Amino acid sequence: MKTGQGKVAEILLDGSLRIECSSDLIPSSGQYLHAHKPASDAPLPVSLFSMDSTPNGFRSAPIVVNWQPGDLINLRGPIGNGFHIPNSAKKIALIALDESIACLYGLISLSLKQNREVVLVCNSASQDLPEAVEVQPLQSMSEILKWADYAAFDVRRENLNQLKEMLKEQNQLPLKNETQILIHTSMPCGGIAECGVCALTLNHEWKMICKEGPVFNFDVIARA
Repeated sequence: MKTGQGKVAEILLDGSLRIECSSDLIPSSGQYLHAHKPASDAPLPVSLFSMDSTPNGFRSAPIVVNWQPGDLINLRGPIGNGFHIPNSAKKIALIALDESIACLYGLISLSLKQNREVVLVCNSASQDLPEAVEVQPLQSMSEILKWADYAAFDVRRENLNQLKEMLKEQNQLPLKNETQILIHTSMPCGGIAECGVCALTLNHEWKMICKEGPVFNFDVIARA
């Protein structure tokens, strides 16, 4: 894990940030950085997830912060486990249960560069997507999961049980494809203090999303 300084190069209209930093600080899809502006009134760092690499840095997922272009920020990371698409997977399903697709966005360009087929399943409006990406509503999730070789979910911790119930109703548990899930929640200590804010109970054991996630293999989640 590295520490270093980055700079807010640009704040985009959708709330995402273009961050300039050294290449060894750029998180892979699903990983995150802890970021804090020196002398800021904010008591805790924020988690920055990458949407895509940019020249000299990366584009972060949208986040609400009181930063301005030109601000210097302290960075620590990359932290946690990210997504890993198997080499054998040619049909990729990206499923956003909540409003944003930002944390799955980086998997799109990666998959297309490797000549994989990509279907995005979500109910939110999707902009700036490559024409090769097919978009389907959440109600088609069952059909898409049968088609896919690999599926990546993005869900908030409070909606995790809802997702599991949806899959049970569709007779999709256990899933027959390689599946991973990014669980979103507050991660104030970034794996340093084991503060327990992001704790998740899996098979009668506490798991810290901040360092044992935020991406988990879905079979572990399904058995919990």
